[in-house]
Amino acid sequence: MSSLSLRDGMNGILPAAETAAVDSELTATAGSLLLQPGFASTPLRQILIALVAAAIVIVVGRIVLAIAWKLVTIAAVVVALLLLLSTSGIV
Repeated sequence: MSSLSLRDGMNGILPAAETAAVDSELTATAGSLLLQPGFASTPLRQILIALVAAAIVIVVGRIVLAIAWKLVTIAAVVVALLLLLSTSGIV
């Protein structure tokens, strides 16, 4: 058994504590850039920030919808099969 699986208790699925600390430091550094005084002081920079935020929302939305329509299609097929089986008296 590796030391990683003993440390996180999930057989290596979770990152090591060192990796999580580095990730949080990078996130804090990247997030603090937008909080610097004067970064969004001009209208063009504010528009750029708004467009980047909108692009992020659209990309995440596309990923979620790509999964959601497959789940809805599978659910519709399962319900249709159950309806057919119940009307024929099998279930």
